Amino acid sequence: MKKRQVVMLRRVDSAAAGYGNNGGSPPPPLPPSSNNNVVRYAECLKNHAANSGGYALDGCREFMASSGEGTTGALTCAACGCHRNFHRKKELVNAAPTR
Repeated sequence: MKKRQVVMLRRVDSAAAGYGNNGGSPPPPLPPSSNNNVVRYAECLKNHAANSGGYALDGCREFMASSGEGTTGALTCAACGCHRNFHRKKELVNAAPTR
């Protein structure tokens, strides 16, 4: 049996699509964050044996970005090749800002 994909479109009135009662202009930007918390990514928690029903970690101890900030490689670990989300997030509270 062939699967079919259904796409539902919803039309929105231009007056109702605005941002509240201020004439459709977007909300003001949020102020810059005043906290000095530094985020570090520790050991990799990716289960490499999940397909076979086991549990095995690769032993990567710390996230190291593959390339510079602002690129897609900044989210990939140079040591293990996993995405940054697989690494445990540690937030250092009120750390001194880095320059």
